[in-house]
Amino acid sequence: MAKRPVFQEVGEAARPAPLPAGGLIDAAPLGARRAIRAWLVVLFIMVMAMIALGGATRLTGSGLSITEWRVVTGTLPPASAAEWQAEFDKYQQIPQFREVNPDMDLGGFKRIYWWEWSHRLLGRLVGLVWAAGFAFFWATRRIPQGWVGRLALPGILGGLQGAVGWWMVSSGVSGTTLTHVASWRLATHLGLGFAILGVIAWYALMLGRSEAALMRARRAGEAKLFSMSTGLMHLTFVQVLLGALVAGIDAGRQYTGWPKMGGEWIPAAALDLQPLWRNFIENPALVQFIHRIVGYLLAIFAVVVFLRARRSPHPSTRAAFAAMLAAVAVQIGLGILNVIHGAPLGLALAHQLTAVALFVLILRGRYQARYPFETSVRGTLR
Repeated sequence: MAKRPVFQEVGEAARPAPLPAGGLIDAAPLGARRAIRAWLVVLFIMVMAMIALGGATRLTGSGLSITEWRVVTGTLPPASAAEWQAEFDKYQQIPQFREVNPDMDLGGFKRIYWWEWSHRLLGRLVGLVWAAGFAFFWATRRIPQGWVGRLALPGILGGLQGAVGWWMVSSGVSGTTLTHVASWRLATHLGLGFAILGVIAWYALMLGRSEAALMRARRAGEAKLFSMSTGLMHLTFVQVLLGALVAGIDAGRQYTGWPKMGGEWIPAAALDLQPLWRNFIENPALVQFIHRIVGYLLAIFAVVVFLRARRSPHPSTRAAFAAMLAAVAVQIGLGILNVIHGAPLGLALAHQLTAVALFVLILRGRYQARYPFETSVRGTLR
């Protein structure tokens, strides 16, 4: 074998193959992350509107105006005078009409009917938008590796939400003496709505960066702050459920003083019902008292989390928790105004929507505690 000159050039065939620029995470299918994120943002907006419309439906006393659950045929409203009268006749058979609205005429019934029909229609549209988007991304193989189950979850929870919605409505229309839906079923319905919203928001946040970027960011994550913000998220969720119990029995309109309730720091009627457990879901005095106390605890916890976040080396993380604390302050102010003014429609809806904003801001802070944005002398790297 002949010796090669020292400075002989090596041919292309002899050159080793170039090393991959990234690791295995970069070789995995990336999918249409940006398009899927946009789809999730649309779903997020629709679910948020669904929560707001559901609140308006309850506050206007419209939730029992449609006494049947017709998944397909219920999409179309009554189209003739005879159909409207048939729907009104069904409503006249339930306790709410007999005990609350005995003087209601067909015109008044139509006003409450449109609220509930719109709420159900929007729910159907949310389901269609999810199904169409999921089917398209799955059929075209654009879903990133490991995301099929994640993206299926909002649809599964949405289907469950439809069933829970009817389960809630049936408590006021089927063989009952209630003139409203059961408050604890209302709390279940609202809680599941917030869970769906939270899942969508979290996934939308994660899809804002590549898997490789998330892995790098996680190495700089702040475990303590993440744990504290997780606890704050859970406490906020509990407060949302308590707020639904308050709304379900109109407790916010029965004790309109602040900081005292009916002139008392602890209402004397807090344990009047028997058996004892009924007070925690049916007694306006105890339900509103607990909601207030948990609100104070949540505010204190939010300040503690904010103070911990101030020590974060990441400016965007500090800003996220500052926004969270500002939302807490606004929500407390709206809560007090609702109590003082007896929860009018506008204030009550603002209180509910601010709860949505607060929940999402806590999620965003939690996300940035786990996956902080890198910073340099030029600013935050996203």
